[in-house]
Amino acid sequence: MKEKISIILFVIVLGSISSGLLVGINSWTKPKVIKNKELKLKSSILDVFGIKYEKDTIESVFSQNIETFEKNGTVFYRTKTNEIAFKYSGSGLWGPISGVIALNPDLDTIKGIKILHQEETPGLGGRIAEQEFLSQFKNKKITPKLVIVVKEKAKQENEVDGITGATMTCKSFEELLNKDIKEHLECLKK
Repeated sequence: MKEKISIILFVIVLGSISSGLLVGINSWTKPKVIKNKELKLKSSILDVFGIKYEKDTIESVFSQNIETFEKNGTVFYRTKTNEIAFKYSGSGLWGPISGVIALNPDLDTIKGIKILHQEETPGLGGRIAEQEFLSQFKNKKITPKLVIVVKEKAKQENEVDGITGATMTCKSFEELLNKDIKEHLECLKK
């Protein structure tokens, strides 16, 4: 009986020490994690606007070039030349997709786009986050709506070539972008 009590006490003490260490490490690293997320967002916003920066100048370049404002509960980012960016998010085929998109001052042409998070199949749908795919969106029109077509079939100014083997992911991404762009533009006009 004494052995069982000793084992139980040992497990309780070890569990308490481990839990205390984890809580302490979490408290110590939480501000760093938050700061890194903030820097990732700011650098992504600078990227979609095509503004150059160095790793150690993200904060200063962002504050000199980007104005953050809120309209109807939605956060927008604006350059001095009136280009607008905002975060988008929604369901992909296998999980959530989120990122940042920038529009030229005409609010009809894409300046740049970036994916911050996606859970699509690596090597297939996950390729939507690759720069090669995303660079196709630059200077594409969003009206009447953005369309992702079969690879090498994009002819119109609102069409982008899809990824072979990732048709459903591309369609999900297309629907997500069209829905979010429409909602954000309506929010801006209010």
